[in-house]
Amino acid sequence: MMRIVWRLCTFAVALVLGISGVMAQQIRPTGKIIGRDSQGYAIRLVHANGIDIGYKLVGSGTPLVMIMGLGGTIEHWPPQIVAALAKKYQLILLDNRGMGHTTSNDTTFTYKLFADDVIGLLDALGVKKTHVLGYSMGSTITQELLLTYPQRFDKAIIHATSTDGSNVAAVFKGRTIDNPTVARQIEATTHWKTPMDRIAAVTNQVMFVVGTADTVVYPESSKVLSATIPGAWLVQFKNATHGLMYETPTGFARIVLTFLDTDETVKVTEPPPMLQKAGDGKVRQ
Repeated sequence: MMRIVWRLCTFAVALVLGISGVMAQQIRPTGKIIGRDSQGYAIRLVHANGIDIGYKLVGSGTPLVMIMGLGGTIEHWPPQIVAALAKKYQLILLDNRGMGHTTSNDTTFTYKLFADDVIGLLDALGVKKTHVLGYSMGSTITQELLLTYPQRFDKAIIHATSTDGSNVAAVFKGRTIDNPTVARQIEATTHWKTPMDRIAAVTNQVMFVVGTADTVVYPESSKVLSATIPGAWLVQFKNATHGLMYETPTGFARIVLTFLDTDETVKVTEPPPMLQKAGDGKVRQ
């Protein structure tokens, strides 16, 4: 009898360890290595959604995909933010279509297409669910991801976003855009309008981050969206501009980690003491 009990205990322990191992399993990189960044991390190419997507993995832990803004590449993420987040999360940093190491084709740029690129990369890496952080254009891509693929994401950080891309595109009016890919990104941005009737149905835990002095997207969009999505966080950095995460990388990383580490969904078992009713049915004072 003791032998049977011992074997059952051993099996249970092995099963728990096995499950834990699966949960903690790191993403296995795929694709050809085409170079290394200044820190020695491999930059790879993987074919997905009809193009070759350049990406790199940094850190270990729960996955967090990071989507850069208009005209940016994976090397434009502030190193302080990457270092801080990589201590607890495995970061998936990718170049958007036509930027950096990622190729493009003749398909018309849309935010749905950009979102499909992200999903294509996650599929190639075998990532079924991840946190997501999007900056500027990447924040709007994140909106599209939550609308179209909500089941693929856990928490979302939406930094410097807009509900009306035509207002953002107006910032570039009259400027000479030498990079044809950036011109295509701007054109796609002019057509973005957040579907407010659908965004209200988002159930993911979301945090909006914006600078009060952001004159590219302005804080209003983040305020409206955070008030529309149930339970969403809104964090405003006073005097910060559209370059908030470059202006205070330590502060930005700290609030992102706080959000990711907090389970704000509370299970209420009973009312607080001051609201509990006494035996006579009256509220206690």
